[in-house]
Amino acid sequence: MKFYSTNKSVPSVSLMEAVTKGLAGDNGLFMPERIEEFHPEFFKGLHQMSFQEISFEVANKFFGEDIPEHILDDIIFDTLNFDCPIVRVRGNIYSLELFHGPTLAFKDVGGRFMARLLAHFLKGFDKEVNVLVATSGDTGSAVANGFLNVPGIKVYVLYPKGLVSDIQEKQFTTLGKNITALEVDGTFDDCQRLVKSAFLDKELNDAMVLTSANSINVARFLPQSFYYFNAYARLREAGNTNDIVFSVPSGNFGNLTAGLFAKFMGLPVKRFIAANNENDVVYQYLQTGTYEPRASVATIANAMDVGAPSNFARILELYNNSHRDICADMVGYRYSDDEIRETMKQVYEKENYMLDPHGAVGYRALKADLGTDEVGVFLETAHPAKFTETVEGVLGKGTVVLPEKLAAFMKGEKLSIGMSTDFTDFKDYLLSK
Repeated sequence: MKFYSTNKSVPSVSLMEAVTKGLAGDNGLFMPERIEEFHPEFFKGLHQMSFQEISFEVANKFFGEDIPEHILDDIIFDTLNFDCPIVRVRGNIYSLELFHGPTLAFKDVGGRFMARLLAHFLKGFDKEVNVLVATSGDTGSAVANGFLNVPGIKVYVLYPKGLVSDIQEKQFTTLGKNITALEVDGTFDDCQRLVKSAFLDKELNDAMVLTSANSINVARFLPQSFYYFNAYARLREAGNTNDIVFSVPSGNFGNLTAGLFAKFMGLPVKRFIAANNENDVVYQYLQTGTYEPRASVATIANAMDVGAPSNFARILELYNNSHRDICADMVGYRYSDDEIRETMKQVYEKENYMLDPHGAVGYRALKADLGTDEVGVFLETAHPAKFTETVEGVLGKGTVVLPEKLAAFMKGEKLSIGMSTDFTDFKDYLLSK
């Protein structure tokens, strides 16, 4: 399968080129040349399949022409050695818990899948590949742990100084080896700008092989569509598949875009809810039809602190830039920090369910929008312990039990390198490596 740029001013490329380049030469995002639909009969038996089996069938639609079936099967089953269960929170509202992977965040699937796919492509490749990733929180840890010790690959994680949680920071700054953490004196948008500028710099690209592991990379964001198929299967098991609504905490919009791809593949979804914090440029677009990126602001749902979400370009492409058609499949909500705290407290006290700040945004939007005859699923994207200080500030000290996986990271020594927001400094650093 070929992949084309959303800006459509450079030739289409192979899957290998799309994965190893990350960003197209015209600054566009790669899109598959087609989205293949499943036959309706496929969904009737979906509940009899495991998460891994479902994910293989979905992955095969995008990657099967380029990767031998037995290798793709190995990649899927090595990537998904954990599950993502559906949990009923109240009535017709369910939580899809995406935090059972190695770093306890939903991005583990994309990070691990991309690492294994890239390792497959690099067999026999005689050059070192440098993975650049900007993170507002969980992407950095998922990618760093997914690529840790992968031969022939160096990873540079750019993160905004003081704007990620202590646990998030520890998960990618304590690894060493082929993982380097760059602490940028700015915002996530500054980190993302540095990464995109690197891909477009000819001198840098002539000197070294660069790719991205942000959701701008097709191998990072497409595997997130697995979640939606798995959620449908688990709901079908429970006899609840009519009028399904997904509420997605949204920052860079990779996860929601993957959900829209699932719908285009035939998954029966009534609509999606884009649940935003105060970084609400897509919410404003849904209200007005005008998309106006702006500087991000810091919130307690820090992984969603994105003022210029890259994947919105893919959403526009999917719907041929039709505001009307986008609004037919997606509605938006936005919430302040106080409203997020209020939701976390109420759900814990009334339903005995602990939300992290991002899941709280998804839950509140779903509760506000869901009809009585609909089944709602909000994506709980990270374990509350990744935000212990915030969660315990709302629910009280001692309410969060730190899982062993996270406790181990907290014992490590922080290893990071300070970086300005000036691209020349970043470029000179990379060239020195």
